[in-house]
Amino acid sequence: MATPVGVALKRTALNKVHKAAGARMVEFGGWEMPVEYAGITQEHLAVRNAAGLFDVSHMGEIEVRGPGALALLQHITSNDASRLKVFQAQYSALMLPNGATVDDCVVHRLADDSYFLCVNAANTDKDFEWVSAANRFGAEVRNVSGQYSQLALQGPRAAVILARVTDAELHRLRYYWFVEAACCGVNGILARTGYTGEDGFEFYFPPQRSEAVWSGLLEAGKPDGLMPCGLGARNTLRLEAAYPLYGHELDEETTLLEANLGWVCKLDKGDFVGRDALAAQREKGLRKKLIGFEMTERGIARDGYDVLVEGRRLGTVTSGSPAPFLKKSIGLAYVPPDCAEPGREFQIDIRGKAIGARQVALPFYKRPK
Repeated sequence: MATPVGVALKRTALNKVHKAAGARMVEFGGWEMPVEYAGITQEHLAVRNAAGLFDVSHMGEIEVRGPGALALLQHITSNDASRLKVFQAQYSALMLPNGATVDDCVVHRLADDSYFLCVNAANTDKDFEWVSAANRFGAEVRNVSGQYSQLALQGPRAAVILARVTDAELHRLRYYWFVEAACCGVNGILARTGYTGEDGFEFYFPPQRSEAVWSGLLEAGKPDGLMPCGLGARNTLRLEAAYPLYGHELDEETTLLEANLGWVCKLDKGDFVGRDALAAQREKGLRKKLIGFEMTERGIARDGYDVLVEGRRLGTVTSGSPAPFLKKSIGLAYVPPDCAEPGREFQIDIRGKAIGARQVALPFYKRPK
């Protein structure tokens, strides 16, 4: 999503640090962000084999508090927030009446009547307005994005590195749970979550302490090959793991069922925005289905390219790139449900040439246990 002409880009508290380190900066969702440091491939492989550190402070945070907080979240999100225990997190989506999404998000339960949502950077203002407009439950809703920096430490060595600089008992911290903890001497919220397909952690803390935490983590990770990483590697990593990206696999017209996210649609929790549309689609069938594919001929499928069968356009690529760890070119695409079959051969229109591809099972990559 491009920033309108004349509108200044937002910058994280680490903007000058990234530039001093030689990062290549780009516009993303209204922010000036590092896309790469040493190179996307090198950073991608560091996360798969050791660890990488990402500045994701552009992400938004929305607090929902008070006696009506749970009722509001149950009304506007697809997953069942009532199942959350204090200090547990949950992947979910902010819903539209048509079964599509305002955004996908992670819901964290801070206390009995206190939650915060981590939302996509480009959607933060839209999400806050949507949640506020739906608030007929008397909950307190606040956009607290300015109160947090967020760093993501990801990879098989992440826990070993983090243990050197935190007071958290990491061996007790399960996936999609979080704790209040100190990291590099700074207090914050430490969650065992991430967007790379690897084990890892996300740390939320006051922005004015950003340089201390960033440099402290990089120093702690030197013996293990920790690298600073940009949004380029974050994108290729999430694609290998087949995680959706809003504006690509998710939008205001695509339902969660079409995006293979039926597992976050808890239709049995009671009424919520979009429930009727999802229930009807589950009964009548999908209009399209998200599939994964790999190229069988030389070529890279990019976002927006057409999927072809015998020269006939059947669908559209939503995400595509080389997969550095898998050493192949992969992608995600929407096609008619009757064409969604693992092993099916088709073509991608790459600059006017029909290049061979094959549907494969998702995810492309799953980390070893």
